[in-house]
Amino acid sequence: MENVKIIFHDNIGENFLPPEFIPEGEDEYYLRNRQNRQSSTARWRQLSSREIEILVSAGNSAEDWSRVLVKDEFDPNLIRHSSFYGLVRIGRLRKAVLRHHDLSLPTGIVGSMIVSSDIGDDCSIHNVHYLSHYIVEERCIISNVDEMSTTNHAKFGNGILKEGEPEKDRVWLDIMNETGSRQVMPFDGMLPADAYLWAKYRDDEALQRKLGELTQSRFDHHRGYYGVIGSQSVIKTSRILKDVKVGPHCYIKGANKLKNLTINSSPGEPSQIGEGVELVNGIIGYGCHVFYGCKAVRFILGDNSHLKYGARLINSFLGDNSTVSCCEVLNNLIFPAHEQHHNNSFLIASVVMGQSNMAAGATVGSNHNSRANDNEVVAGRGFWPGLASSIKHSSRFASYTLLAKGAYPAELNIPLPFSLLNNNESAGSLEVMPAFWWMHNMYALVRNSWKFKKRDIRDRKLQHIEFDYLAPDTVEEIVQARSLLALWTGKAALQGEASMEKKEEAEILEKGLQLLEGEAPLPQEMVILGENMEKSRRPVLLLKVKEAYSSYGQMLRYYAGKNLSRYLNENPDTPLNQVNRELGGQRATAWANLGGQLMKEEDLAILREEIGSGALTSWTEIHRRYDELWEKYSRDKLQHAYSIFQLIYKQQELDLSSLIRLLKDASEIQSFISEQVYRSRKKDHDNPFRRATYRSDAEMQAAIGTVEDNSFVHLVREETEQFQKTLSKLIDTYGGSIR
Repeated sequence: MENVKIIFHDNIGENFLPPEFIPEGEDEYYLRNRQNRQSSTARWRQLSSREIEILVSAGNSAEDWSRVLVKDEFDPNLIRHSSFYGLVRIGRLRKAVLRHHDLSLPTGIVGSMIVSSDIGDDCSIHNVHYLSHYIVEERCIISNVDEMSTTNHAKFGNGILKEGEPEKDRVWLDIMNETGSRQVMPFDGMLPADAYLWAKYRDDEALQRKLGELTQSRFDHHRGYYGVIGSQSVIKTSRILKDVKVGPHCYIKGANKLKNLTINSSPGEPSQIGEGVELVNGIIGYGCHVFYGCKAVRFILGDNSHLKYGARLINSFLGDNSTVSCCEVLNNLIFPAHEQHHNNSFLIASVVMGQSNMAAGATVGSNHNSRANDNEVVAGRGFWPGLASSIKHSSRFASYTLLAKGAYPAELNIPLPFSLLNNNESAGSLEVMPAFWWMHNMYALVRNSWKFKKRDIRDRKLQHIEFDYLAPDTVEEIVQARSLLALWTGKAALQGEASMEKKEEAEILEKGLQLLEGEAPLPQEMVILGENMEKSRRPVLLLKVKEAYSSYGQMLRYYAGKNLSRYLNENPDTPLNQVNRELGGQRATAWANLGGQLMKEEDLAILREEIGSGALTSWTEIHRRYDELWEKYSRDKLQHAYSIFQLIYKQQELDLSSLIRLLKDASEIQSFISEQVYRSRKKDHDNPFRRATYRSDAEMQAAIGTVEDNSFVHLVREETEQFQKTLSKLIDTYGGSIR
């Protein structure tokens, strides 16, 4: 530990930047002058003897009054009981009051120590015990702060090195597992897509090398940058801010310790940091809120994300539009729209691909299976571990997997999307119901996509997000799931036959398809088991397989009908033969979820090659390629929907007959969705145990309303009516003749 040093005859505000780090022809303030937006236009002047006299009489002191510079419009009576060291520049200072919420403070500097800093126009600086090497922009309020300082090697949360620093000083994020083997360098502007690209493809050496180079070169490596407090920001009743860069219109109140941070904020997306917060080594996005005792170390918060009520976020990236409360989140990469609200939930060493929810008591990855700490969890979109559920590393889950309450004893690999898992301890089996969401909880399924999109209030949508639960990634999972269900059904049907071992997989699959696509129900005594879904010897029992297979088929038809009908409605004069030419081609079966943005795996491979080869020379160019791929995605998704039409309807081309069938199917399925949204919500209202807490139906209706009053039920009905009008119009348009 370094002891306190005593230095004689040394000016406090001088030698911030050692001489060896000052370029030839510059002084130690050259970077400060570049940072200060007013330095090139402001007309600074020295204080007059009369102004110095007024300042001294008001209890102020300066190491050297000649180094306190002001603008012409300067009222010295507004500075009292303060001390100044080094070069201090004070902007326009006139008698006024700054008001923020219920706090009103007069402009001026009172009871503060200012060291080598720039104070912008019309600021209120009150009782700041130590303000060192900061640029405070105009109309800021800083009140009752113990310490605000910046070091000459400040990096403001970015994983870079300043000149002369050893590699060991670099800050990394250890995401996805606890070993550091997937670590990334955080930087201001980093997207979940960037972190995933960097952490996932560790075997791509050229990519890894380039991403490190691009990150280091994104920022100036010179020492001497000052901390910045953006215009109209408020910092009050806080203890320590060190090496913190704050955007405009930010509100910080009651923070304990903020160190090595960038806090992005803007008039349209102001960020807030609240009481008892301790944040170290992080990047905070626009429109974020962190308050009530949260602790975060080595982290990134995406735009419009929130930490509250004692949450702990360590070595993790929390994507845009997410909320984490009262819980512990370690070594994770979490894509946008994640919800985790409960004190006793725990998430560690995982990639959660967004639109997810962690229930109370859920512990994901909390127990190691061995002495190694390199285990991981990968969960597709819509992951929802239910109340008091716990799972082990390493596990993988298809999209929209719901875990029922239980301590799952072994690793899991669930390839069936929209499934419900149940750890049936009494029967000694793992039970899986594929397509559960579609069959039994349509209200939640449809509402999730709607609410996540509605809550996306970002002004700057830099991370593109696919919110639809039926998209190329989930649809391809459905296609593969149907094949697996058919294979496992065929094996169950042929179980016990002497010739079963000799049959080819195609024969077994065909037998399963006959049973699942036939009119007759499956025999009640038939037991269908999943394979390679749990690392255990106990059986994995599949429930309602025929119904699930049919539901998956409905989902595929709806996906194709919804997307193709939208295209035809937007392009009403397009002949069907032209549609076939434009949309035909080989189906893309491999899709990547890059931080919430979907793209073809082949496009991702090209992107990686462009980065590794140096064709893309900055993160800005990489982000521009994301934008281009997002623009391309709408056509890719449409072509994929067309190929799913070909697959599910067994048609090579879209003709009049198949089009009418497709549109009518889409209409029927949309009606089914609307009805199921109503019914699944109505089950809650009809639950006798829920009704038991009310003394009468009138009280219940007054308290929670009726299902008929439910706004989302009404919204789905309105959307259904509009969709069916569109489909009817298309049927009328194409019904007269083949075009």
